[in-house]
Amino acid sequence: MPQVPFDDRGLAYGDGIFETVLMRAGKPVLWPYHYARLARGCTRLNIPLPPIEQLHATWQEGSAAELEVLKLILTRGSGGRGYALPDVAAPRLLSRRTPFVANAERWQKGVSVRICQLRLGFQPLLAGIKHLNRLENVLARQEWRDSAIAEGLLADADENVVEATSMNVFWQQAGALFTPSLERCGVAGTLRAALLDEGVVREAILPLNALPTVERLWVANSVQGVWPVRVLLNESGSELRSWPLAEHDRLQALGHRLLGYLPLSR
Repeated sequence: MPQVPFDDRGLAYGDGIFETVLMRAGKPVLWPYHYARLARGCTRLNIPLPPIEQLHATWQEGSAAELEVLKLILTRGSGGRGYALPDVAAPRLLSRRTPFVANAERWQKGVSVRICQLRLGFQPLLAGIKHLNRLENVLARQEWRDSAIAEGLLADADENVVEATSMNVFWQQAGALFTPSLERCGVAGTLRAALLDEGVVREAILPLNALPTVERLWVANSVQGVWPVRVLLNESGSELRSWPLAEHDRLQALGHRLLGYLPLSR
């Protein structure tokens, strides 16, 4: 793993973006969506996008692992005085591949999630991209230590549900599937983008106080897959709502088909 210089702007200011990509048999899953989000992040932050050959080289070396996670970190590099940009940017691309085992028990049995006290701020210029400054998520994740709680749900300053600390949120109402709009804050996940493109999920607003009234609830991302929520806890850890597992989980079936995970039978 290369050493990051002390003056790297990603280290100093969070001036960069990253991607976390599921690798299956040496091939990146949902790569067009990851590349598109990486390109959007580069455009928003005005960082030169690395040549596609340089990105492809991060997974060209063979591996014996069936499943891996590839993490790409792209910083603006070094230079510039204070927050001022360097005259000529020399982006720094870091990558690492690690073996991965999906948590099938959470697919099968569902999870407990907790509403976080932290509220996300609005910054439309950063909304959707996976920039390196994730301090809101770090603070939110400090709110619980109970390993039985799989995720924390985050709302914005208007008390609307946005995302989980490291996953996107989906819900069912009147038989239709929805996910929060992410125009002002939040990370637009690649599995979320693929499900929207499939036409099976629509964007909508979900007020936090309406969360216990939804018919079904899930958290999901492009590495872990789709976790059905069994129990919803409030900010104090008290139960607000529980849901039974469905015999046929339509969202999970669609999401896992896109990721190459085998369908479950319950």
